[in-house]
Amino acid sequence: MKYRWEFRSCDATDTIHRLQRDLNDLPEPLARSLVLRGIETFDQARHYFRPSPEHLHDPFLMQDMDAAADRVLEAIGRQERVLVYGDYDVDGTTATTLMVSFLRMQGLEVTFFIPHRFEHGYGLCEAGFDAAAAFGATLVVALDCGITAVEQAEYAKSKGIDLIICDHHKPKETLPDAVAVLDPKRADCPYPFKELTGCGLGFKLAQAVLQRQAQPMEEAFQYLDLVAISTASDIVPLNGENRVLMREGLRRLQRQPRLGLRTIAEHANVDLSTCATRQIVFTVGPRINAAGRLGSAHLAVDLMLADDPAEADRLAQQLEAMNSERRLIDQETLAEALRQAELQLTSKTRHALVLHQPHWHQGVVGIVASRIVEQFYKPAVMLTSYEGGVKGSARSIEGVSIFQALTECQDLLNAFGGHDYAAGVSLDEAKVPEFRERFDAAVGKRIQPEMLYPIIHIDAKVDVSSIDGRFWSVLKQFAPFGPDNKTPIFMADDLQVVGRPRKVGQDGAHLKFRVRSTAAPQSVPMEVIGYRMRASFNALQESWYRGQPLELLFSVQENHWRGQTTLQLRARDLRLSQNGERPAA
Repeated sequence: MKYRWEFRSCDATDTIHRLQRDLNDLPEPLARSLVLRGIETFDQARHYFRPSPEHLHDPFLMQDMDAAADRVLEAIGRQERVLVYGDYDVDGTTATTLMVSFLRMQGLEVTFFIPHRFEHGYGLCEAGFDAAAAFGATLVVALDCGITAVEQAEYAKSKGIDLIICDHHKPKETLPDAVAVLDPKRADCPYPFKELTGCGLGFKLAQAVLQRQAQPMEEAFQYLDLVAISTASDIVPLNGENRVLMREGLRRLQRQPRLGLRTIAEHANVDLSTCATRQIVFTVGPRINAAGRLGSAHLAVDLMLADDPAEADRLAQQLEAMNSERRLIDQETLAEALRQAELQLTSKTRHALVLHQPHWHQGVVGIVASRIVEQFYKPAVMLTSYEGGVKGSARSIEGVSIFQALTECQDLLNAFGGHDYAAGVSLDEAKVPEFRERFDAAVGKRIQPEMLYPIIHIDAKVDVSSIDGRFWSVLKQFAPFGPDNKTPIFMADDLQVVGRPRKVGQDGAHLKFRVRSTAAPQSVPMEVIGYRMRASFNALQESWYRGQPLELLFSVQENHWRGQTTLQLRARDLRLSQNGERPAA
């Protein structure tokens, strides 16, 4: 893959230098990285580096929180039965686990309902309220769904069931008629932070109830391990209140994780004591998601609620087997999709890919669509057949709104929805060929030549000889990383490759080598690891053999090996220097 290297724009030179001085001669690349994240003063830096529970907002700033807390307290006082209604993804299942745990701690009899992805579809459905009525519930608390469920809220009312909605998706003009609708994205909601997850909203509701009971805020912290899992997995911005919740949640996950999460981690060979956002996103989260993708998400909730080690182990084994099956389906589907994509690109120059296979599993087409985009760097739609038509997932590239492109094709579609970079779509199978051409044309209108290659955004230029213990002690406090707080990427040029570079890993897919600045020939070489960068090996070897300086994009990380911890550069891209050759040292 060819990348565009682009420095993130920052004209605040005076601000950078002031921040350097205020933070005890902070290295300029780190000061620049802070300013790029909106950190311009000493107080802002202190807040950023030391996010604290004291920085959490009062839950009663949220519209309808008074009504929601009062209704839950009423249920507690009357010992009503409650049904918690969640969604089948990680955010929905962790939110369900949190609320069920919290209400049971309050002494209530509680059950839960999560719709089946294929039987019920997304969101509130009549079957869920039928289950609530059969259980004898007089209150349903819905999390991570419900903001557009106007008809379903009326159905609940007809059943004599009160409804509290805790959702973080964008509402439509008309809100459901419920006891309370908690959603910071409501136009009339003054809550200062708008990007909480569904699980985060469940935490705020629990916090509000405890506050009304005059209980200490710390009582709610036992649920922050779940909030951390949801916040990392749902790809929400990791700034503001989410940064506080994520930091505190990671601490809880590292020190006192609930049994179910600890058992998932054990089966996945994840050390929770050093767990970071990356381990959640790529290891823990996908396992929780597997239940809802291939079967019933109830399995994941049952596991996260488990208090018996033997039962937790049994459920974790089932989840691990399900995740292994999901990965196999992913691999088979990806292989078929790649072949189909190659055929489409061979027959015609295309701006986008629309891939369809009747037997593809609905639970994995979104994942595979993302991988097709990564492989070809073109917007992609993955479609599979179901009774009545085809449906699937669309993914896009930076700068191209897939939602707008789909809007141009809406006369061909039965339904679609989403945002700029991800959407869902359904249509009649007979219309797929026409949709493929129309969608390709719609994307073509929006693509400029420079968009054909992915961008690596660079925070700052760095002399690798300056990366020392102090540099790292500050840099690691930038974590936790995620959207709107991504891992800083640095550039170094005029590098000398020290020693012969090697291919490592299965099939030699990764690169390992050492570099140092030619301006500091006596400095200790830095070790570099380049994951899935085998295609860059020839350039790397040429740099080493001919002594031509190297330019490198990288992040900084710790490497733990045989009890030793060292700093390591993680290569993101490399190329031979454009400044000419130099004799080998």
